[in-house]
Amino acid sequence: MPKRKIAIFTGNRAEYGLQYPIIKAVDVHPKLEYYLLVSGAHLQEDFGYTVREIEANGFKVYREVKLTMGRDDLFGTVQAIGSGILSLSVILDELKPDILVVYADRFEGFAAVITGTQMGIPTAHIEGGDVTEGGALDDSVRHAMTKLSHLHFTTNSDATGRIKKLGEEPWRVHTVGFPAIDLISEKNYAKPEELVVKYGIDLARPVVLYTQHSIATEFSDAGAQIEPALQALTRLAKEGVQVIMTFPNNDAGSGLIIDKLKQAGAEAKQNIQLHASLGRYNYHGFLAHCGNGGKGVCVGNSSSGIKETPAFGCPTVNIGDRQSGRLRAENVLDVGHDAQAIYRAIRKCIDNKQFRQRCATCKNPYGTGDAGKKIADVLATVPLDLKLLQKKITY
Repeated sequence: MPKRKIAIFTGNRAEYGLQYPIIKAVDVHPKLEYYLLVSGAHLQEDFGYTVREIEANGFKVYREVKLTMGRDDLFGTVQAIGSGILSLSVILDELKPDILVVYADRFEGFAAVITGTQMGIPTAHIEGGDVTEGGALDDSVRHAMTKLSHLHFTTNSDATGRIKKLGEEPWRVHTVGFPAIDLISEKNYAKPEELVVKYGIDLARPVVLYTQHSIATEFSDAGAQIEPALQALTRLAKEGVQVIMTFPNNDAGSGLIIDKLKQAGAEAKQNIQLHASLGRYNYHGFLAHCGNGGKGVCVGNSSSGIKETPAFGCPTVNIGDRQSGRLRAENVLDVGHDAQAIYRAIRKCIDNKQFRQRCATCKNPYGTGDAGKKIADVLATVPLDLKLLQKKITY
């Protein structure tokens, strides 16, 4: 019996880091074979051209999906979605996969879900049912992707409940946990000595890992919104804290953020590094170093600061409203766009032993691992019939 053809779409570095264990599980499953479709920021030099990371991990890229995003605003986002649909439709028509797998809530993935479902391809959506109320359009896009998709793999029971309340048939919904935990539980990330060699950090001094994205509904304010954080980070750097800054996602307003980051990096005399991308392996290595046994903190407004840090016992300072409403553990401190508040929160994460102990022992609401295998098993066994394609609403 031929293996099922599983098309897996990835559009940016953070998403790929979460998909890694899924691709790996599909690759080793005796009844499945993967076809990796790479798009978005993976193919942009300005954002690290991270398709190289995928290939370095030993995965074969089946096709590159070109997106056209000429402007750094919401018009550019819409153009990217449209061009993504056109590009991907040709590829899927050629490939004719048995199932298309798409992750989360970004505009690239939205284009992929529209394409797959409108072409009658069974589409599996990972990480639906989450809630973010911070103006990033994530909720609207995520729930729309849920309603279009035929299978749902959630990271937590709360998300599963929301998807069922959206009218999805229960048999379509599978609570599998957060795929990134698979790699974390395997300790598949950079060791401290590797970070020393690659980034020249001093393991005896604190580290701040900083990533801040734009908010779609406030993209024109993106540059101004990171200024308080940069003020706090510059102050900390002068006090000997090592600051590792990374570029944001390629959303509307990202150019404004990158300009500010480059300016801050150029003006800093010491203790501040700027990287387009660390890659999943090194990023998780820094989270591990900042967490249990280390002396650091994750700062910004990335979902990784909410969903991935609990597994490392890593303190997090979450800035602004981008992650409002998202399920979180006790390791997260929420602050506004205020330089003094950001500075104090980071200092608490570094210096307060009682808080660091709370972070080290906090309960992780996103599972304990094995999500990749659970997803692969469902992809291999779900009946590919009209019942799967013909959705019914339950209310």
